[in-house]
Amino acid sequence: MTPTSGKKERLYIFDTTLRDGAQTQGVDFSAEDKRQIALSLDSLGVDYIEGGWPGANATDTAFFAERPPLKSARFTAFGMTARSGRSAANDPSLAPVLEASADAVCLVGKTWDFQVDVALEIPRGENIDNIARSMEAIVAKKREALFDAEHFFDGYKANPDYALACIRAAHDAGAKWIVLCDTNGGTMPEAAYAVVSAAKAKLPTANLGIHAHNDTEQAVAVSLAAVRGGVRQIQGTLNGLGERCGNANLCSLLPNLMLKEPFASQFETGVTMENLARLTHVSRLLDEILNRAPNRYAPYVGPSAFVHKGGLHSSAVLKNPATYEHVKPESVGNERIIPVSDQAGRSNVLARLTEAGITLDPKDPRVARLLEDIKRLAAKGYAYDGAEASFELLARRALGQVPDYFAVESFRVTVDRSKNAMGQFTTVSEGTVKLNVAGQELVNVGTGNGPVNALDAALRKDLGKYSPFLSDLKLVDYKVRILTSGTEAVTRVMVESADGKGNRWSTVGVSENIVDASFEALTDSIIYKLHRDGAQV
Repeated sequence: MTPTSGKKERLYIFDTTLRDGAQTQGVDFSAEDKRQIALSLDSLGVDYIEGGWPGANATDTAFFAERPPLKSARFTAFGMTARSGRSAANDPSLAPVLEASADAVCLVGKTWDFQVDVALEIPRGENIDNIARSMEAIVAKKREALFDAEHFFDGYKANPDYALACIRAAHDAGAKWIVLCDTNGGTMPEAAYAVVSAAKAKLPTANLGIHAHNDTEQAVAVSLAAVRGGVRQIQGTLNGLGERCGNANLCSLLPNLMLKEPFASQFETGVTMENLARLTHVSRLLDEILNRAPNRYAPYVGPSAFVHKGGLHSSAVLKNPATYEHVKPESVGNERIIPVSDQAGRSNVLARLTEAGITLDPKDPRVARLLEDIKRLAAKGYAYDGAEASFELLARRALGQVPDYFAVESFRVTVDRSKNAMGQFTTVSEGTVKLNVAGQELVNVGTGNGPVNALDAALRKDLGKYSPFLSDLKLVDYKVRILTSGTEAVTRVMVESADGKGNRWSTVGVSENIVDASFEALTDSIIYKLHRDGAQV
């Protein structure tokens, strides 16, 4: 890749979250899920959105039957090249793809002679002919044609002439893009660069793309190496979803291409800098749809990507952020967090207070007292580096800024396992909470799948005048850690909550009793929401 002058060269982003991502273990998109994700990708500015395989399953067929109203991205259908013995028009698996309401069609075909011999069991020349006829069928339908060259890197290594013959046939038949696939994710970046460079030299007029899997934790590196070698389309998924170890992660690729040299000065994408600042939001929207917690340690978009825990680090960051931050957090829509913990210094506490909207003079004696309280509680097992809401409540309580919304007089929980009418064992938990809300005595009973769920239901069932504030509150994650061994083990519970506005916050509870620790974290979560939403006593 040589330096350029003047106008930057265009790179095209092809998202495969809705197809490759659906192959992730534990991921099962509905048609509505796909619609929401497609619209968020479109707003981000990607060039292509691969919606799935029409005709292969009911969800994808329904999704293409009512295509999402995309504003700029090209809606793409995925399929496989025509099988031997059938014309492209008469192939039952290809016909629905060609007829789908899509702007482009991407078909995968074999380019490794071993796969043709063993998997397809057809003559190699026949495979090349199938590739060409399939591309011609797409062009005849006036759709943009893309060819995914499956196992291209392995195929090139084994038989470069045959692998090149396959992609040349696709190119000559009208494919706008030839996408080189590292299907098993085993190619090293240096090898990817060499193979892409060779393919580009042999087919200089072809538009090449890269589709990398992450089985060696190098899919992003392979994709960047491929760009240096000559590809101009990059395929990947949000948060690196995909089968086995996933695909190239667009949440890492986009910032690398747009913020890092030499790519940033030589190339441009359809994603603007303004839209790049929405990347963290789009990443976490996907996690929300999948009902899972974000990967805390993901580069750029992870909740811990810009966390500075140590006192020396946080002090340096506050003076000069570039000391420990390779990009500005806000450039990708993330934020700097200076958490507090037993390793915290005064700068940590002051920074976290500022984030919470609390302004104190650094010399205020309450800062030192709060720091001592944090360290004392940390010695008991509390961890505030992952429970920002509990920390804010701790600080505001010390300053007298948290009203007494309600008082818990007592609580109890029972677990009953018995046979139902069908003779099957079922387990039901029931929680009872006695509360005092503004002088009113309330006794709430709730049931759930377990003790914590039952107590959560009971606690929020009726909080008098505060109930409207809790209508959109939900528990989204629950973690337990045993801190000490023995029959009187200390347990720390971390609870993550969310509301209908997309806000998330974490609280912590510690006790020798897991239910007691859970209840403390649940109570903190409710009090935090009431305070944040401005509930009045």
